[in-house]
Amino acid sequence: MDEILSVFSVEAREQLDAMEAGLLQLERGDRDAETINAVFRAAHTIKGGAGVVEIASIEHFTHVLENVLDRLRNGEIAVDSEMISALLLGCDHISALLDAVQSGQLGPDAELDTAGAAIADQLRPFLDGNAPAARGGALTADGGDEADLQRSDRASATNDCWHISIRFGRGVLRNGMDPLAFLRYLLNLGEIVHITTLCDAMPDADSMDPEACYLGFEISFRSHASKEAIERVFEFCRDDCELFILPPNSKLDEFIALIEALPEETMRLGEILIKSGALTREELDSGLHQQQAAGVAAGATAAPPPLGNILVERNSVQPELVEAAAAKQRTVSEKKTAESSLIRVHADKLDQLIDLVGELVIAGAATNLLAKKSGEAALVEATSVLSRLVESIRDSALQLRMVQIGETFNRFHRVARDVSRELGKEIELVINGGETELDKSVVEKIGDPLMHLVRNAMDHGIESAAARAAAGKPATGRVELNAFHDSGSIVIEVGDDGGGLDKLRIQAKAIERGLLQANETLSDQDVVNLIFEPGFSTVDKVSNLSGRGVGMDVVKKNITALRGSVDVRTEPGAGSRFIIRLPLTLAIIDGFLVGVGRASYVIPLDMVVECIDLGDAGGDRNYLNLRGEVLPFVRLRELFEVPGQPPSRENVVVVQYAGQKAGIVVDQLLGEFQTVIKPLGTLFRNMRGIGGSTILGSGEVALILDVQALIGRCAKSEEQRAHGNTGSRRLEAH
Repeated sequence: MDEILSVFSVEAREQLDAMEAGLLQLERGDRDAETINAVFRAAHTIKGGAGVVEIASIEHFTHVLENVLDRLRNGEIAVDSEMISALLLGCDHISALLDAVQSGQLGPDAELDTAGAAIADQLRPFLDGNAPAARGGALTADGGDEADLQRSDRASATNDCWHISIRFGRGVLRNGMDPLAFLRYLLNLGEIVHITTLCDAMPDADSMDPEACYLGFEISFRSHASKEAIERVFEFCRDDCELFILPPNSKLDEFIALIEALPEETMRLGEILIKSGALTREELDSGLHQQQAAGVAAGATAAPPPLGNILVERNSVQPELVEAAAAKQRTVSEKKTAESSLIRVHADKLDQLIDLVGELVIAGAATNLLAKKSGEAALVEATSVLSRLVESIRDSALQLRMVQIGETFNRFHRVARDVSRELGKEIELVINGGETELDKSVVEKIGDPLMHLVRNAMDHGIESAAARAAAGKPATGRVELNAFHDSGSIVIEVGDDGGGLDKLRIQAKAIERGLLQANETLSDQDVVNLIFEPGFSTVDKVSNLSGRGVGMDVVKKNITALRGSVDVRTEPGAGSRFIIRLPLTLAIIDGFLVGVGRASYVIPLDMVVECIDLGDAGGDRNYLNLRGEVLPFVRLRELFEVPGQPPSRENVVVVQYAGQKAGIVVDQLLGEFQTVIKPLGTLFRNMRGIGGSTILGSGEVALILDVQALIGRCAKSEEQRAHGNTGSRRLEAH
């Protein structure tokens, strides 16, 4: 049961996301019928799933939302901002109910029931006059007023009847589904006028399987619902049943096709169709008369033709109907094929796979090393082939964990809507690069930092409508989310077209809080970076959104923990842009192995531009001339205080990060190396210049260099040299 509830929760949240996205589209002016139907289908699927797993609180509450959406798609009410707000609150409430389910709380909760009743009160004006009160059974676990909802549906239903033929598969009961539950759920859409239960497939008691289902039903159903809505009632058993649905006033040839398709004896089905009103007694008697006449003409030596054949002669099936049915069947088959090509895998299993692939990479490196030492050509060649296969397995395994960031971005449409309403601002959220992929573990951890940045851009960045008008800007502010790949990293930008950061105000607040001395001089970029100091805020009044000084420092800490960086670009009157750089993966990378003394270090290969001989170019300076370009560099021997004298020939590895270049001076260049990233212990958490560790084939540990920090160190050193050490105290602190 825990597994079933887990699957239901995951799938329900997917439907909630689709429902929320559709509602936001409707509010933005999308009136496409398919958008409305998609929202209705999402709510209907959640309700159906809740009914199957018997979570009454979700099933009954979602029924209220479904009633409103049903009236919307039938054109009885128009899209209204107040209605969208109430429906979005309903989505939030369903999410809260799902949280309760995941925490093990399956029964009713008084606090959640009260919250749900309040939301239902907001939705009640959009229901018809027969809709039940919000505090009724639609929100209770016992479903006391559910009959009222059914009576309401019946009162507004048409007089014509649908005909539903269903034969459940043998495995329905084994899959945890109750055939009667589907019939009870069908009552939410209308009234069952007549039903015939068929047990023709049931074997003798001795050969009966007690876990198998042998039931079938012929149903006459009165409802104003669409065929798609009725089909969705049975969607959870659709692959394990035979389902035929004929609309009201169907043609005779459609019933003929139904008779021929069903497994029961033809005349028995004819009697059932008479009882349900599909055929008249006169038609059946006429058919029997023709059967008898045909038997006499044939000398009564052959079996009489089935009723279906006789009726076909009276009203032949139209070829275009057959072709349309075949085309629809092909479409359904193609859809099922596409769905069957996907498989849901638990995230823990992927993590375990990546861990095993990492160990395989390390073991492969050790094997290669031993093969080279042995000098056996055949063994070296075999291990070379093995290494290529391991590399392919590594790439494929990492690709399994790559997900598009667009799903994370799309959550902020709701944030933009709610925040703009709370602040009284008109804000447009623009998303680009949603198809950009990165590791799922990075996606999971970047959500909160992005939330802080987006909310701050709307609160601090975007001005009021009056201020924008005075500045000659459009009344609607613009916040952008952009993602793209660059040099083995993913870049995420959060920008706005607001007023930009007030550097003088930031500096004044820093002096006020003791972060700076009054006579201290900083570069513009260092002033801007003060916003990432713990507890720093330029807002005088604390609001629900910001002003407590606990946002931007958390952003930087979380991004740094992901081996990433965050940079700020701002222009007064034109807006600000926060630029986040993150590694594509936190597990395995291609590295470039270098040596200094007896120690080995790994540089991420994607950041390596070229390797050159240092020669006498360096001298006592920490920069060199690289084809007319000043290239600052750092000596690893000095930085990590490696003992011993440097060799007569040193090498420079030219690296690039965020558009900046720097050099790393090393003793040896050892070549490319597949690197399994191992995190450093808490003792080394704040060590600058080191981003992790890895295990070499020899069993030794090599440190992975933090190229971002090393380039930043080089840039600061060059800035100090260029400015004559002005502001050196602050620069050294960074």
